[in-house]
Amino acid sequence: MGWPFDKTRLPAAGGALPGRDEPIVEPGRHAVLGNPMAPPFPEKLDLALFGLGCFWGAERLFWQIPGVWTTAVGYAAGETPNPTYEEVCSGRTGHNEVVRMVFDPQAVPFETLLSAFWEGHDPTQGMRQGNDLGTQYRSGIYTYGERQRRLAEAGRDAYQRALSEAGHGAITTEILPAPQFYFAEAYHQQYLAKNPGGYCGLGGTGVGCPTGLGELSSS
Repeated sequence: MGWPFDKTRLPAAGGALPGRDEPIVEPGRHAVLGNPMAPPFPEKLDLALFGLGCFWGAERLFWQIPGVWTTAVGYAAGETPNPTYEEVCSGRTGHNEVVRMVFDPQAVPFETLLSAFWEGHDPTQGMRQGNDLGTQYRSGIYTYGERQRRLAEAGRDAYQRALSEAGHGAITTEILPAPQFYFAEAYHQQYLAKNPGGYCGLGGTGVGCPTGLGELSSS
């Protein structure tokens, strides 16, 4: 018998589960917003991709923001192609639980979504979020393009200063170019709309996010 797998460590290179060639789900329409969860999306809309703990609560946080056109939960930033929820929970895929949103940047700038991200969870906890332990609950911003990367890094630095002043530790959020996004199973999509009394582990630090992230990114 081997040692128990440590779910707080990403699997070694080449050590992830093999996965499968075909997607595990065919995404339909958003149960709250009514729009498709899969492309093609209308022109002039942008994508954002965040990981901030259990994706049930994270998705609800973002679909409630005016200007967000649709959201979907899924898996990203791992190695296993087309993973199942059980595989992700094993810690052997390297994936994070994420929420992808399609938004109108004229109605809600990316900076507003970033502020909701920082304030909506505790980004200092490493491979966990609250009572949820494992690599799938890590904090992550997965950026589409250079501007999102600059804004994410500027926001991280500004929020770190605010957190430090309030006595919190170092931010552990990973900031990476957006990887392949795999849709989670249908029952996870808009889970808290379908199950209003369901589990939501989302919780922030109580520290507000500094404003002016756009100006910070250009300095």
